[in-house]
Amino acid sequence: MPWPNSWVRLRRAGRSGEAHALLTEAAASPAARFPLFAEAMPAAGLGADWTTLLWEAAAALPADRLVAAADALTGAGRAADGGQLLRHGVVRPADEIGRAALTLDAQARHREARALLDACVRMRTPADAARTAAADPRRLVPLLLAVSRGVSETRHRDLLHALRVAGLAV
Repeated sequence: MPWPNSWVRLRRAGRSGEAHALLTEAAASPAARFPLFAEAMPAAGLGADWTTLLWEAAAALPADRLVAAADALTGAGRAADGGQLLRHGVVRPADEIGRAALTLDAQARHREARALLDACVRMRTPADAARTAAADPRRLVPLLLAVSRGVSETRHRDLLHALRVAGLAV
């Protein structure tokens, strides 16, 4: 794969701006390329930069592509990297996560919607996770509560309380 070699050449030449531009371009790659990057980057001495690539991808990719990239990593035996990508991705505004989950669910991509909401419920405070339901409480509250049950009974209770406080659940 020529990409890591280009990155290494740019870094060695002190052309860090161009190297970062290449990294940003890689972050927007199709999901299937992420497992290849995960293998090639450390082999090229770019292990530390792999984390940066995951962060850039989480910021750049729309939610459906973010979930697809995480799935590709998990499918390639890199579940920790896939999980990290999802965790980075849920730092987006709560309403954006809610709208993305709605879009995925409307496209019958229920597993992906649940994966995104699961990462949100695990990583954000219950109050923040509850705010994701504001986009469409009728559809999102049941999804969030179902996901929270899979996390823990305590998280489920805390999220239910936060939803009630926000006026999104009874």
